[in-house]
Amino acid sequence: MPTHEGLALYAAATEAGALGLPLLEVGTYCGRSAVLLADAARAAGVSALTVDHHRGSEEQQPGWEYHDPSVVDPEVGLMDTLPTFRRTLRRAGLEEHIVALVGRSPQIAAVWHGPLGLVFVDGGHTDEHATADYEGWAPHIAEGGLLVIHDVFPDPADGGQAPYRIYRRALASGAFTEVAATDSLRVLRRTGPGI
Repeated sequence: MPTHEGLALYAAATEAGALGLPLLEVGTYCGRSAVLLADAARAAGVSALTVDHHRGSEEQQPGWEYHDPSVVDPEVGLMDTLPTFRRTLRRAGLEEHIVALVGRSPQIAAVWHGPLGLVFVDGGHTDEHATADYEGWAPHIAEGGLLVIHDVFPDPADGGQAPYRIYRRALASGAFTEVAATDSLRVLRRTGPGI
């Protein structure tokens, strides 16, 4: 995530923290955006939560553009970003301000029952994964809360289309209104019921 998009995410998290509800991200990877959410949550006195299975998204697997062999667990031969994420939080001094929920987003969303002040969707970029993240977590966003979606590219030449499709779906639902856009980062406010 470029710095200016990270600053926009931090501003959204700071605003949402004023609702007094947890801030949640889907898609942790090594923790860069989690640090931003955890710091905003710390300042607001709320919890930050991050959801990831830590095995990497499709584009991070061997042979793909964003693969990083340094995060492959040599014992099992699979990606494991959890140790790197934990080190990132420790270096930032934010371990006490975030809860790592390790597992698949739809499974965790299915057992989550509380309202959220912010949901940041930055998980898998296939239609299946992006749709599951949206359908699983958007219903938990409180009135006035924020839905933040990363990697929204209207032009297919610029990037994958799954985040763009859930962004368009959120707007078409009438449940969300766009309040900010910073390059590929979109911030929408819940202004009505539904998803």
